[in-house]
Amino acid sequence: MSMSEQLLLLLVSYVANTFSAFAGGGAGLIQLPMLIFLGLSFSIALATHKVASVALGVGATVRHLRTGKLNLKFSLFILMAGVPGVVAGGFIIVQIPEYQAKVALGILTISLGIYSWLKPELGQIHNAIHRNTYGMLIGGAMLCLIGILNGSLTSGTGLFVTLWLVRWFGFDYKTAVAYTLVLVGIFWNGSGAITIGVLSHIQWDWLPALLLGSLLGGYTGAHLAIVANNRWIKRVFEIVTIAVGIKLIWG
Repeated sequence: MSMSEQLLLLLVSYVANTFSAFAGGGAGLIQLPMLIFLGLSFSIALATHKVASVALGVGATVRHLRTGKLNLKFSLFILMAGVPGVVAGGFIIVQIPEYQAKVALGILTISLGIYSWLKPELGQIHNAIHRNTYGMLIGGAMLCLIGILNGSLTSGTGLFVTLWLVRWFGFDYKTAVAYTLVLVGIFWNGSGAITIGVLSHIQWDWLPALLLGSLLGGYTGAHLAIVANNRWIKRVFEIVTIAVGIKLIWG
């Protein structure tokens, strides 16, 4: 890969991950298609993107941990519920038709943005709900299903986690984004990267530019999410979800 292509990768990665860290997901909207456009097959591009997206979580974590808002027990709950699904999704992706899965996921992703837009007060204040045994079981089951999507089709699944934390557990958008970036960004994506890396291949010589762009973009986006109010984060979330959905359907 030439120096100009490396610089292009760095720029694309930085922009994609900045928006992703601010909205709570969606880096694959720009980054994954770019890897395919530059010559990688879908499976190799997916594995390479998964590895690079871990740096997004690292960059966001560096910024979010300074706020001290993440609860350790709830963080472990998200990990235990989601990681098994991510690993399962990595095996499932090689068994299902790619196009049909993307269209279905695209329609569902667009519906998330529309749903959020139709609920003006959604995620504006933190109101802890469904923290009893029943609520945690339902919440964990859904996180596992989202994990399966995360492990198989990478584009936009962090957005599902963000909205689920807001809708089911009563988080405000700012806190939900923090959980998504730290836990999905590092641990879910890390598990997916290992699984898909074993089943496919990783383009290692493309990773330096992607990792640097993801790291810097993750930190920048996390900082913007911390200083912005929940209404701004909600609007960006809605725009990104609809854009991701359209890209999945017509990409």
